[in-house]
Parts: sequence; C-alpha cells; structure tokens
Amino acid sequence: MNSRSSNPGRRQTGTAAADGSPAALPQPPDPGQLDLAVGGQAVIEGVMMRSPTAVATAVRTPSGRIIVRKQPFRSVVRRFPPLGLPVLRGGVHLIESLAIGMGALMFAADQSSVEPASQGVGARDEPAPVPRARLESLWMWGTLLVSFALGLGLFFYLPLVLTDLTGVRHSLGFNLVDGLFRVAIFVLYLWAISKLPDMARVFQYHGAEHKSIHAFENRRDLSAAGARPFTTLHPRCGTSFLFFVMLISIAVFAFLGRPETLGQRLTRLAFVPLIGGLAYEAIKFAGRRKDAPWLRPLIWPGLALQRITTRQPDDLQLDVAMAALRAVLRPEAVGFRETTWLEGAAGRQTEGETA
Repeated sequence: MNSRSSNPGRRQTGTAAADGSPAALPQPPDPGQLDLAVGGQAVIEGVMMRSPTAVATAVRTPSGRIIVRKQPFRSVVRRFPPLGLPVLRGGVHLIESLAIGMGALMFAADQSSVEPASQGVGARDEPAPVPRARLESLWMWGTLLVSFALGLGLFFYLPLVLTDLTGVRHSLGFNLVDGLFRVAIFVLYLWAISKLPDMARVFQYHGAEHKSIHAFENRRDLSAAGARPFTTLHPRCGTSFLFFVMLISIAVFAFLGRPETLGQRLTRLAFVPLIGGLAYEAIKFAGRRKDAPWLRPLIWPGLALQRITTRQPDDLQLDVAMAALRAVLRPEAVGFRETTWLEGAAGRQTEGETA
C-alpha cells in the first residue's frame, strides 16, 4: 500500500522509521503557498480539483454517495522548465487543463449514471469502470478538437464576418468593432447556455467549487460550513480568463490591421495561443493582487459574468466540492497510484487502485 495521510474515515499506512516507529507524514500544504496553484472545474454532479501534484474528482452518485478519484499529476512544465517561461506557460496550462477537464467529465458522466447495487439498508455504489478503451479515448479527443474548432469559429471568425458587414474600413476602428462583437457573442453564449435546464446544477457545482477555494485560501475549515459564507465569485475563474482573452485579443489584433483576405483572417487564429498565454498571466496577476483598488475595474467584468455561470450551491453540493478539495490537498507518498474510494465509508474503503 502507498503512504496515506491521516484523515477521518481513511486508513493511514505510513512507512516505518529506523527505530520502528511510524514515519511522520508530510503536513498539509500552506494556503499561502498553494492558493494560486489549486483550482478546479465543475463537472456533471461533481467537482474536479487540481494541485501541482494531483487531480481529484468527486461525484455524487444517484444513491447519494460521493465517489472520489485521485490521480497523480505532474505538469509538463515541471519536466521541461523552458515551457514555464511567462506567456508560453499559459498555452501549456490551457492544453493541460482541457485534457484534465475532459477526463474528469468522462469520469463524472460514468459515475453519475451508476445505480445502487441494491435498495436495502447499507447498499452502496460500485464505482463504474473508468473508460479506457481506445475508441472512447478517440471519441474524447475528437470531441475536444471539434469543440475547440467551433469555439474558434464562433468567437474569432464570426466577429470578423459581422464587422465586415458594418463597412468599417479604418484599421483601429475595425478591430474595436470586431472586439465588441466578440464580447457580445461571448456574453450571449453564456446567457444562452445558462437557460439550459441541465446546466443549472453544473453552475451550482461551479459555485461550490469557488466557495471551497475561498475557504481554503482563507484557512477556514474544509467543510460545507467553512465554505458556506463565501461568495460564488472568484477572480481566477475560467469565465474571467475567457473575458481577459476577449479584451487582450482586441489589443493583439489591432497590430495586425484590417484583414483583407481569407488568408489574413485565418492568420489571426495563429495568434490565439499568444492571446491565451497573455490572458493566463493576467489572471494570475489579478489573483495575486485582487484587493488592489486600481485593479478592481479590470476584475469586475469577469466577476459580473460569473453571476451567469455560477449559482448558490446547497450543502450537499458543497460536501462534494470539499471532498475533492480535501483529496487533492492530502499529502501522498512519491509515486502514489490512482485510487478511487467512497467518501465517508467506514475506514474509507478503497474501491479501486490502478498502477
């Protein structure tokens, strides 16, 4: 067995010291050191949390139990330090986040559809097998690529077409109108998906994720009670990141002038990684200095948009978010393996462990 941290409901197994006594396990991380390195994402009936060393996804099953999966994680930036250069690291982080997020969504979709093995007292869920078949993996990446392509078309190419229809010829004016169309389409898109019935609970889990991160950053108890008082808005949210993308794209595209040909329009898409990298640096800067008065006007639009993408969660949803956060923060032995367990089970029974 791997070394595990002490935790109510989970069995601890540590290595022994030279004198035969149990070796001390690492202490939980300091929020002051990790607050900018811990983040998450809402998934179907659950929350995914990510730290510099692990990814944990917690999902509420139809029977009401919480299944948690924890996986080791090591960013490619840590393996290839040159990729950690400012701006460049933003593009790498975005790609990693998309891959991790898609994996969490697939796991959540599997677990949220699992029915209890029986309806009797003490019945518990059996974690659904994590999809590993090549066909399902190809489907996942295919969906990711198609979604990315549609996003580029909707938020970058469509505004160019609409701006052309306005007849604006001046380079700066063209890019300003193009940027306004882009922001308008983005806001309209968020508003439209917020009206979908299935998105309401996802947005509640999004709010639960933010409240949990606030509790961690403010050194509160990692429980529903500790998270409940906080706002559902957070300056490092992905919604705010996307808004920074919209704003920064106006400045970047202004240097490219007015695109006259199809080739020049498509060339703009090549600058999307640069824009994403700059937006990543902006969101990190905003997270560190979120209380600076001069920065609040820049942070405010992203927070306002989060009023569309977040909802007030109930305590059951906060419990799920906190289960993921506690799992991702729990110290583990070097080289620990992927593990799936039922939160709150007596002795925290490990349901599945893979190499």
